[in-house]
Parts: sequence; structure tokens; C-alpha cells
Amino acid sequence: MAFKVASGYTNLPNGNFSPVIYSQKVQQAFRKTSVAESITNNDYFGEIANFGDTVRIIKEPEITVRTYSRGTTVTPQDLDDEDFTLVVDQANYFAFKMDDIEEAHSHINFESMASDRAGYRLRDQYDQEVLGYLSGFKQSALSTVADTANDVVSGSKAVDTAGSNELLSSMTLKKGDFGNITTSSAGDHSIPLAVRLPGATAAATATATPLQVIARMARLLNQQQVDTAGRWLVIDPVFMELLTDEDSRLLNNDQVDKGALEAGLTLGNLHGFEVYVSSNLPSVGTGSATSGDANQNSNFGVIVAGHSSAVATASQINKVESYRDPESFADIVRGMQMYGRKILRPEAIVTAKYNAA
Repeated sequence: MAFKVASGYTNLPNGNFSPVIYSQKVQQAFRKTSVAESITNNDYFGEIANFGDTVRIIKEPEITVRTYSRGTTVTPQDLDDEDFTLVVDQANYFAFKMDDIEEAHSHINFESMASDRAGYRLRDQYDQEVLGYLSGFKQSALSTVADTANDVVSGSKAVDTAGSNELLSSMTLKKGDFGNITTSSAGDHSIPLAVRLPGATAAATATATPLQVIARMARLLNQQQVDTAGRWLVIDPVFMELLTDEDSRLLNNDQVDKGALEAGLTLGNLHGFEVYVSSNLPSVGTGSATSGDANQNSNFGVIVAGHSSAVATASQINKVESYRDPESFADIVRGMQMYGRKILRPEAIVTAKYNAA
């Protein structure tokens, strides 16, 4: 028999904590694997302590090489000591209440389970925000402007020629970058993707294939002299589906580590990229799965590739505490995560917006 509940009391409303006949097993929600922590440089992790902290990062000086002739006076170059900033300007929190009676009569440690879930939700929110930032979008379940273009510079730009999203326009792939797509719509629209049919020697005239897009992303990084070791690529589930339909080429051992594919989390050695699959990438409008129009510019997904040195993150769960609720017999548990993120090398990040044609 459940205890009486005061009018308006909504905490744990099902009364599932009276010691009656409840299963000893608790159904837990699915967890997504965090990607942001795997692809970013967290060397500055220990250098933040408070919200609003700023980490100043010194840029490597550019050196000028000149021709020399015997007898020429050598003129030394003055080194620039430029820097840019990583600002801890993001913070999220959780808070929940555990009633004493419910806790005493519970057959599970519900407070511990809820705390574990809260920690996961903080990490997931962090993943959404960082992947959105890298893709040039405000991607956040907590934001009222989710899936809109990012136009706010965090700290100072690493490269003056970068846009307000801190990315280089030359490293953003769109429909007009693929010459075989001959449709008349604007070249800055999303790339219409279709798989190459078995036995076909080329993609359809009005589309590109997933492997073509990945190969082009690799080429752009090669042209920027980005190291091959440490490259990563993050794709969404729709792109992953198209990729695995690509004439079964993804399953070729020359293209990918089959054991990693079977694990379902990451792929390895695909055009030199360690590939991650994440549902936390930006999905604009009705998303990348929208078909029927080969040149969507309002419904598309975004994928992003880069190098492990391209982005710095500084994150920590600054405070987790438990205290007595002064107005009831209950404990309140709350926690907060502070973090900052900074694009250090925009020439080492390439994005592509696409839709399934």
C-alpha cells in the first residue's frame, strides 16, 4: 500500500517504492556513445576552474623563408606572439529530489541510478553542443534556436579569414563542389546523395555518392597539409545507411576494419579517417532523410571531418552536491558542468551538408 500523497505532490508519482512485488531489475534508457571527447584536444582540461575563465593559447609563429646569395646580408625576422582565447562560457545543470520515505522503502538505490542518468544527460548535451559547433550550427536540445547557423564567435577567432562560425568557407562542401551534379539550383545547396548501384561505373548525373563526399573531404585536408595520423570523421545514421549500401564496398577489408564495423560504434581506415557514427550531429528542417527533391537547402544533415589537433575542449563537472530540502523530508541532488570549446585550426576541419536524393 502506497503512502498518502499531499495534493500537488508530483515527485515519483507512481508510488513504485512501497515494498510490494516489484521487479529487482530496472529498465534503463539507452545510452549514446559520446564522440566529442574522442575527437577533440583536451590538453587544456586542467586549466579551468570557474565559469568565465579564459585560456589564452599561443599560436605557432609563421616563418618566412628567403633566397640567399653569397655576400647577402641576412635580415632576421621578428616573431609574432599572436594568441587567441578559449572561453569557458557554457554551463548546464541537473537537480532532482529524493523523498526520505520513498528512499527508505525502495528496493533499489534510486538516487544512485538517477545520478548516473544525470551524468549521462550532461555528457550527451555536451556532445550535441560541441558537434554542432564544429559543424557551424547551434545544435542543442536546450536551445530555442537549435539547428540554426552559428554566428557567435567564442573568444577570438584562430584565423582572421574564418567566418563568424569560426570555419573556413573553402572547407565547406556543398552541391556546387561536385561537377557531375548538373541541376540548375543554387550551388550552395546541400549535396544530393545516392548510392552507386552494383556494377555501375559512375554515380547518377544529379547526385554524388557517400564515398565521393568522404574522398573529397580527405582531399581538402591533404591540400591543407593536415597530418594523416589523427584524422576523424563523424557521420549521422542516415549517411551511415547510405554508406553501407554503397555497392557493398564498405564491407571490403581494404576499405575498413570489419571488426570495428561489427562493433557498431566506429569504423577504421576509411580514406584515412577514424569514423564515428552519432545522432548528435545537426539535422536541419526535416533532416537528411528528406527525399523527393535532389537539391534541398532547408532539409539536410551535416557531417564533419577533421584532425585531433583542430579543436580544443576544456570540460569538467564543476560541482555535484547533495543537501537537505528545507521544506520537506528529502534530499536534493544537483550538479553542474562547465565547459568551453575552441576551433584552433579551421584549416583542419571540413564539413558537408547533404540530403538523401
